[in-house]
Amino acid sequence: MADWVFAIVDRLGALGVGFLILLENVIPPIPSEVILPLAGFRARTGALDLVWVWPAATAGSVVGALLLYGLGAWLGYDRLYRLAGHRWFLLASRKDIDRGHDLFERHGSKVVLFARCVPFLRSVVSIPAGIVGMPLGRFVALTAIGSGVWNAAFIALGWLLGENWNRVQDWIGPVSYVVIGLVVVGLAVLVVRRMRARATAA
Repeated sequence: MADWVFAIVDRLGALGVGFLILLENVIPPIPSEVILPLAGFRARTGALDLVWVWPAATAGSVVGALLLYGLGAWLGYDRLYRLAGHRWFLLASRKDIDRGHDLFERHGSKVVLFARCVPFLRSVVSIPAGIVGMPLGRFVALTAIGSGVWNAAFIALGWLLGENWNRVQDWIGPVSYVVIGLVVVGLAVLVVRRMRARATAA
């Protein structure tokens, strides 16, 4: 992964950083914890212009988030609600969707802002924002702020650590695995609860 990131960043410069961060938002297994510290390190060596790295990374975050927001908007609350009425839809019941919708209506801005600084969640949070129809201007502003803080922190770490930039992945990697594991467990609990509710109703 690091060699691939190196090749793209060295060939495309700050534009490559933005492109990789866009992909990272759409495909979470591509880790920004590798891309951003590497960009900071390369800026320190003079291979990249630091003035352009952070804006490019943040723009990539926003564009990637907008793609997933569009997916959520296409799916929409009504369509998701109808899907939840089918027996084969195991992820959530209509009550779950209503509760999630109400929660996002009340606290959606905080969720979008702070999730940008949580591995994996920083990508998928765009989908429910699109589903509930969060105003686009607010979504873009919150995404830019949250992603901008995340990007700046990791670019700065890469700059400060220099040739040891890859140590950032050693620190944040276990946290990412824990978050992904919790999400998987949460989805499993939803599926089991849904199946038990059907069995009880039957």
